[in-house]
Amino acid sequence: MARPAFPHIPWSAPSGREHGPRVLGINPWITDFAAFNVWSRPAGLLACLDMLRSAGASVALLDCLDPTWQADPELGLKWPKPGKYGTGHYPKGEIEPPAQLAFMNRRYSRYGLPRERVIEALAALDPIPDAVLVTTIMTYWYPGALDILDICAELWPDAPRFLGGTYATLCGDHAARHANAHLQQGPLERPDNWSRFWELIDLEAPQQADKNGLSLALDLYTEPAYSIVLGSRGCPFSCEYCASNALYPRFRQSTAEAVMATVQSEYERGVRDFAFYDDALLVNPDRWLWPVLDGLAASTMDLRLHTPNAMHVRHLTADVCRRLKAAGLTTVRLGLETTDFDHRHDVKLTREQWETGARNLLDAGFELDDIGVYILFGLPGQDLGNVEGAVQHVRAYGFRPHLAHYTPIPGSPMFDTACAASPYPLEAEPLFQNNSIWPCVPGGFDWDEAKRWKALLHGERG
Repeated sequence: MARPAFPHIPWSAPSGREHGPRVLGINPWITDFAAFNVWSRPAGLLACLDMLRSAGASVALLDCLDPTWQADPELGLKWPKPGKYGTGHYPKGEIEPPAQLAFMNRRYSRYGLPRERVIEALAALDPIPDAVLVTTIMTYWYPGALDILDICAELWPDAPRFLGGTYATLCGDHAARHANAHLQQGPLERPDNWSRFWELIDLEAPQQADKNGLSLALDLYTEPAYSIVLGSRGCPFSCEYCASNALYPRFRQSTAEAVMATVQSEYERGVRDFAFYDDALLVNPDRWLWPVLDGLAASTMDLRLHTPNAMHVRHLTADVCRRLKAAGLTTVRLGLETTDFDHRHDVKLTREQWETGARNLLDAGFELDDIGVYILFGLPGQDLGNVEGAVQHVRAYGFRPHLAHYTPIPGSPMFDTACAASPYPLEAEPLFQNNSIWPCVPGGFDWDEAKRWKALLHGERG
């Protein structure tokens, strides 16, 4: 399906059913000092739209981080050319930073579709929505969500507006004070959220489908440059720096049949790059992952798989690595965190497990350039000398080290420690949770230090 001409936003009706309520989902702009598209999709919002359509609603999507319409440079709709495997830059426009972040010596921008075109498209939406769902991916990106909610309130004052996602769930008190919307905290399929949504649009809540929360309305994207694979929601682990359990308390896994059907459908639409969105991809692999990988290896589909969410190294047995390679895994990301194996903040990883996993990947045929390793940077009280040691350790293997800048996330076990270590009021103001300001590094962000770390990552002495 070709992209629609501006300003059309198409409605998608439930299959074989009469039109029910019309629900518009919106993924807002990013407002930040930097942003780069690494197979980004609002999985939670897409799950909501899928379950609502399954329940009889007509749905539409406006993703401000997707090209959406046919390119038209005169309207400012020309998108930067995608990079390797569909990732790449967003268009951006410099804006004034929020007053709280004015101290930063960095440009602050709105990333995504031009704001004026978004307003035009929403104003032209016909028929108008009966309800609007707005998501938030990072807590400190909430200004874009508040802006889009105000726009919707002005256009359709009688349509209930719902704000969900990370900011609404983890920063509920702040969101309740600032968002012109009802808050949806946690997943929509939670019984209280499901009932409340239908109550607020004056309808009786229908029964939920078993697949709710695990099936995504990916078909709402036209001409997608990539797609995502979601075989599970939640995570069985409780790493100190992560809030996965606060966002999605259960660990649920899909079926191989459902995942394969999604991949096949997206492949037939022209998608060749697929990113796994699972937080615990290699846990209980017999449930769905092995049949999917084996099915892909035996199929005629010529696709590439990517793991932007770090895989747990301790699960990388020789058999696992062979299966991943045979199925088409192309971009490998590993979670090392630190090479101080006696003092870790994540699931225990021994030096022997790390070395074995690394060797198994190479033995399976992965190239060194395929493998990137995340090292945590900026934890409260962290010895940055250990970070340098980890970078050098990873480079000694020939892998690419990547600094994973620490984000203090409400709901994570480490958040109280971060609040005590940071000079900023992290709990009171989510803008200070932005990892771009190095919120828990003494002295905060520094351009000279940033350049030095960049040089170290490339094997140069800063």
